[in-house]
Amino acid sequence: MWRFRLPLRVRLTAVYGALFLVAGLVMLGLTWALVQQRLIDDAAVVNASVCCSSPWEPSPTLPAGDRLTYEYTVQIMGAARDQALGALLTQGSIAVVVVGALAAAAGWVVAGRMLRPLSAITATAARIAAAPEGRRHERLRLDGPRDDVTELADTFDDMLDRLDAAFDAQRRFVANASHELRTPIAVERALVEVAAARPGASDDVRALARELLDVNADQHRLIDGLLLLARSERELAERRFVDLADLAEHATSPAGGVRGDPGSAPGLSRDVAPDAAPEFALELGEAPTAGDPVLLAHLVRNLVENAIRHNLDAGGWVRVATGTDATGRARLEVSNSGPVVAEDAVAGLVEPFRRLGGGVPDRGRTAGAGLGLSIVRAIAEAHGGALHLAARRGGGLVATVTLPREEYGFALDGSAERGDAEG
Repeated sequence: MWRFRLPLRVRLTAVYGALFLVAGLVMLGLTWALVQQRLIDDAAVVNASVCCSSPWEPSPTLPAGDRLTYEYTVQIMGAARDQALGALLTQGSIAVVVVGALAAAAGWVVAGRMLRPLSAITATAARIAAAPEGRRHERLRLDGPRDDVTELADTFDDMLDRLDAAFDAQRRFVANASHELRTPIAVERALVEVAAARPGASDDVRALARELLDVNADQHRLIDGLLLLARSERELAERRFVDLADLAEHATSPAGGVRGDPGSAPGLSRDVAPDAAPEFALELGEAPTAGDPVLLAHLVRNLVENAIRHNLDAGGWVRVATGTDATGRARLEVSNSGPVVAEDAVAGLVEPFRRLGGGVPDRGRTAGAGLGLSIVRAIAEAHGGALHLAARRGGGLVATVTLPREEYGFALDGSAERGDAEG
């Protein structure tokens, strides 16, 4: 159960103020008791000087005139004593409250200065956590005397270094392994093509060769996907002005090779027959941003390919829209018809090798490598953007990518670097 807790600075200030107030009240009580005792002792001295039988009682042998004078003096002294004690309590309480407030204000300032390193640690940790994967190289590097806070910051930096090294090693392994696998796959493809092209090859051999070439193409796309994923998780080497509308128009054209038309790119031409290709609806408005044009082209292409692959057998549609949102950020939205997707399954679709199962009808097409949306998310985050997926009530998905806006090389929202100036 969530419980509200005051910030540490407020609690420290409250503790400082409460301790000072308690100490002030105790001091005021002791002062009041000492002053009262002192006044009683002074009264006893006065009584002794006039030979009184007891404190505040005149001697029976004292003349009548002196007796009246003594009683009047006793009344004056009693009134002065009560007034002094009352003033001590009243003015002392006011002084304690005022000085307590000043002490609380001083405690607020002191607590702020003492907690400033912790605030810096929290802010830096938040920036590191919000940074895209592969760009989390910032460290605390807290300066100052060696104390518990600096030891905490150094320990946190060591942990980040270890995590960053582990992530880099993982990305290097994926990239190196993918590069190494390309050669045997290319050799396999060449051997199959040579065997199929031999004059004496039978029809069964040629049919088997076509199947092996299809499998080889799937493996080649998987390797390319792993390389692209590893590349997109690194920091961008350059940023140039890009309009998402141009990329979307090219990706959805027959020349772009994603519609399943004859002559399309390998993989989708055999996935979707020309008569079963979904209908495209384009709403392309200017969506200027800055980044790596090749990676952004892959982002758009992967979204469109995913919308085509996970669609209906016939009568399906794909809608691609570009523009800017209310904050001026570039926006790309790709939606499609298709099987109903459970809400709890949407979040897992961006994980590597995670495929949508169960609800996709088998049309004899490849299920894909399960890297398309993972690559889209990695590319979007590398450009300072984000990918959002939502299930359509009637079936299919709505994939929305938002990227920082760029106007001909000059950033408008401060979140993108100057593209042409650096490219």
